[in-house]
Amino acid sequence: MQNFSQQDQDRIIADASRQNWVDKYAPENIQPYLKLTRIDRPIGTWLLLFPCWWSLALATPAGAFPDPKLFLLFAVGALVMRGAGCTVNDLADRDFDGKVERTKKRPIPSGQVSVLQAFIWLGIQCLIGLVILLQFNLFAVYVGIFSLVFVAIYPFAKRFTYWPQFFLGLAFNYGAWLGWAAERGELGIVPPILYVAGIFWTLGYDTIYAHQDKEDDALIGVKSTALKFGESTVHWLTAFYTLTIALIVMCGLLMQLSLSFYIIMAGATAHLIWQIKTLDIDDGDRCLILFKSNKIFGAIVLFAIVAGKFNLPL
Repeated sequence: MQNFSQQDQDRIIADASRQNWVDKYAPENIQPYLKLTRIDRPIGTWLLLFPCWWSLALATPAGAFPDPKLFLLFAVGALVMRGAGCTVNDLADRDFDGKVERTKKRPIPSGQVSVLQAFIWLGIQCLIGLVILLQFNLFAVYVGIFSLVFVAIYPFAKRFTYWPQFFLGLAFNYGAWLGWAAERGELGIVPPILYVAGIFWTLGYDTIYAHQDKEDDALIGVKSTALKFGESTVHWLTAFYTLTIALIVMCGLLMQLSLSFYIIMAGATAHLIWQIKTLDIDDGDRCLILFKSNKIFGAIVLFAIVAGKFNLPL
């Protein structure tokens, strides 16, 4: 196994794994661009992707698995567009990131990538994302283009509201609309319900994430739900996660999913309860672990929806 020198260790961004593949294996000259895309921290891709997959699975006819081609297109699209969103975010926050311990090693504030280079990289990612979007039906293409509004707004939300996590939810859960549109070529009552469920989920997990930066955020004058909720965070999380589960279950009821869906959703509920019960808002490492664990929640919900399309023997 490759051993890192102290210089190598010093380049690793705070919330990336000490053993992430970008720092271990990627050529040094492209590492800054991969980090700008957050490929060294893949949790965001998962959190963007799961609402797409949930929606696609819900839109799939009973007794069938989601279309593998659409499944793969959403996976690649989530990777690319999450990277584009992160690049926009880093460009917008370049004057703040250098003042925050967790973000000061990011490519732009650390000087590894210039603003011009970041804009060029953003253009390349957006072009790839457009190529992927054009593989969907025309209705889904129009639906997908509208998502850029939320991608553009989110990076600036922390400057004017204590609820930037809400704006992140608007952007990160847009797949609830797009997955359904890609499968069915239209929209119905289920996508908006799933979208709202995802927004509440994001309010929960990103509040946990924001507790890592609350001291720095307060010092530099940016806002977050972590600062707003403070010691009441657990009560807010309980409300957000309760609404998340209730709305996802409502989607299951509307789609007449089988009993398997509800049984597996009990496991998803237990996972969110575990997050709430074990949260320590003053332990940054704990907050990061719980935040990253939401990929497990996303996977359980996806499994529940797919299983609910079949009448499985119990």
